[in-house]
Amino acid sequence: MRKLLEHVAVALIREVIRHCRWRKIDWRKLFFAGAVMSIAGVVLPTFLLTYHRNIRFLPSLINDISHQSLNGSMRLSKNLTEAGLEKLQLVPTAPFVSLNSSIEAKERPTVYRRGRKRRRRSKTKIDDGPKVVPPPPRRTVSPRLQKYLRSLSLDEALLYAKKEIEHAPLADNDDDSYLYAPVFRNVSIFQRSYELMELILKVYIYPDGERPIFHEPHLNGIYASEGWFMKLLEANTEFVTKYPERAHLFYLPYSSRQLELALYVPNSHNLRPLSIFLRDYVNMIASKYPFWNRTHGSDHFLVACHDWGPYITTAHKELRNNSIKAVCNSDLSENFIPGKDVSLPETAIRNAGRPLRNIGGGNRVSQRPILAFFAGNMHGRVRPKLLKYWHNKDEEMKIYGPLPIRVSRNKTYIQHMKSSKYCICPMGYEVNSPRIVEAIYYECVPVIIADNFVLPFNEVLDWNAFSVTVAEKDIPKLKEILLAIPWRRYLKMLMNVKMVQKHFLWNPRPMRYDLFHMVLYSIWYNRLNQIQISQS
Repeated sequence: MRKLLEHVAVALIREVIRHCRWRKIDWRKLFFAGAVMSIAGVVLPTFLLTYHRNIRFLPSLINDISHQSLNGSMRLSKNLTEAGLEKLQLVPTAPFVSLNSSIEAKERPTVYRRGRKRRRRSKTKIDDGPKVVPPPPRRTVSPRLQKYLRSLSLDEALLYAKKEIEHAPLADNDDDSYLYAPVFRNVSIFQRSYELMELILKVYIYPDGERPIFHEPHLNGIYASEGWFMKLLEANTEFVTKYPERAHLFYLPYSSRQLELALYVPNSHNLRPLSIFLRDYVNMIASKYPFWNRTHGSDHFLVACHDWGPYITTAHKELRNNSIKAVCNSDLSENFIPGKDVSLPETAIRNAGRPLRNIGGGNRVSQRPILAFFAGNMHGRVRPKLLKYWHNKDEEMKIYGPLPIRVSRNKTYIQHMKSSKYCICPMGYEVNSPRIVEAIYYECVPVIIADNFVLPFNEVLDWNAFSVTVAEKDIPKLKEILLAIPWRRYLKMLMNVKMVQKHFLWNPRPMRYDLFHMVLYSIWYNRLNQIQISQS
């Protein structure tokens, strides 16, 4: 095209010279012709250069471009290959729209430009814990059964529940696969009893008592279990009733941790003021309401996670012997009665706003080089003995006091647990330890060293399926005991730890079978154990 213009320009110049050789020149016309040719020489090459550049870079992308009138619409074919887009890194830009044109909003043309791919800033992900799988909904109950249960008295309803549990049908795993049978003693009995609890149980919370000892849950630290149970029960509408004459159980809403903070004199070692305070409270309840004297306290329960929980009930005989005590310090040698009292899990909550943070995410089995791990303060009779035999004695046994700073810089406490096959959970001052639940949280098989310890939910869960219990006298043979466990059994225990984890979670919004419901279920189940069925 450029050569053609050159030939035309030369021919025009020659013709002008031939015509003007012997004539007078009209300079105005000559200048006008020169201006037209100059403009043509500048505009046409520019247009042609742009045309060739577009043809060079977009031959495989644009197959069909249709132009319509200014008052019509412009469309760009969507026949663009993904490979071409990735290769050229085309970035869509907003179309230019003149004032005298209209472009349909739904089919605006897209202009593609070559450019650098922008990197999005990665936002820091906050680990709020495992993705909790929601449990199946409650089964529908026939109106006839509901009417029958409403017609029963309180004692008759409990008697009906106990008979139903003794004749519980075999649970169908396909019907409720959310419950993992290997971690239960009898999943059929648990499922039937749990369903009856949802149908029947009503709890009355005494409104009496002033804050902070009463009705003010403590949600952080190693005593948080009692606070979370209080918080969730007082907000519950499914089991809680405002009418005490309809209640099967009565809750004493005090916090043993708040009681210690309010009344205990530091370093006095005198718990008498605490037990007297609780004795006076129970006497006030018994004089104000008829329900305590009706059963002598056997249908009343308390939840206390402080080590002193069992001790501060001793000043009131009926409170100590008859009421249901859900305590973390479930020591057989200290007035804990299996079948009546409940062993409460000790959970260390670091952030009350996100109680499920960092839970889960244990390493693969191939990425667990540590055979056994423990780190903690040296108190009680068991931990010094553990360090005596295993601290710096074996590379596979990572046994420390408080985790050294040089060690924690490379691997934190939680990372140690997630990288270990077994997590050692020795007792401290008392038999229970938050490390048991921590091991379950971080998917590490717990090794429990605490004689006379009744494990949490022992009447429901089969702890042999997902933990190891070692007698205190066998601490010198600890590695030998762990290595003697067959590999296949270890893999089963690790799987069971992951499956039982959902029963130890404090969900801010309670779900069926979680820790709140497991505690309430254990209290309900042990209340039924006290009911005698006549043989006639």
